[in-house]
Amino acid sequence: MGQALGCVQVGQSTVAISERFGKFNDVLNPGCHCVPWCLGSQVAGHLTLRVQQLDVRCETKTKDNVFVTVVASVQYRAVSENATDAFYKLSNTREQIQAYVFDVIRASVPKLELDSVFEQKNDIAKSVEQELEKAMSAYGYEIVQTLIVDIEPDVNVKRAMNEINAAARMRVAANEKAEAEKILQIKKAEGEAESKYLAGLGIARQRQAIVDGLRDSVLHFSESVPGTSAKDVMDMVLVTQYFDTMRDIGASSKASSVFIPHGPGAVKDIASQIRDGLLQGQTMERH
Repeated sequence: MGQALGCVQVGQSTVAISERFGKFNDVLNPGCHCVPWCLGSQVAGHLTLRVQQLDVRCETKTKDNVFVTVVASVQYRAVSENATDAFYKLSNTREQIQAYVFDVIRASVPKLELDSVFEQKNDIAKSVEQELEKAMSAYGYEIVQTLIVDIEPDVNVKRAMNEINAAARMRVAANEKAEAEKILQIKKAEGEAESKYLAGLGIARQRQAIVDGLRDSVLHFSESVPGTSAKDVMDMVLVTQYFDTMRDIGASSKASSVFIPHGPGAVKDIASQIRDGLLQGQTMERH
């Protein structure tokens, strides 16, 4: 009924292009308008003022001869003040934008190596946006924002990059593991050295105590039994130690068989050998 009476409704965020006898007449803003068809007026079409998005996939080659697919997202909208240019000058806005995106990306990416493409994707997006803004403003469109949302190398290249990254991480992990094992070995060696040092102190103190005990025993025995010399006392102590040793060997269940000379003469020979060894050691220390 409204169209029969020449009334046209234009929706929000939309403008309509009115023509009279095929020639541009006016831009109709949102609301109700009278378009008398009987006088040759008609609505040629509508133009949305909303922000639109176009995703462009562009395949190109980097400086190091790696093929990549760059995905650019362009957000644009028609300017209401230049609605006539946006409606009449371009037959396919999306193809026009796509052509400019292809041109800029294929001119920028081949100058960069693959790693630099990832690092400078914001610079590439800015170059695309500047070129589009300069070109599309003449057609009544505004470029709101341009983003490089993805960079996809060839599948084999991506696999190789992942393997290189994994190898580098494994090398770092191996170095860290080796360093940890080195620290453990150093700490273990320090612990063993400290343990042996303390064990040596214990043995030295033990032997010192034995020597002090023997000296006290010899002095006490010599004073208690008149006429005995230090040699007699030492011979008796050696005999006592000899028999204690034989008893311990026989009492131990894990002792190996030991064959040694046995008898009073043998004990005398052992005492002489020990005494001669001590005297030789004292003589060498003096020289």
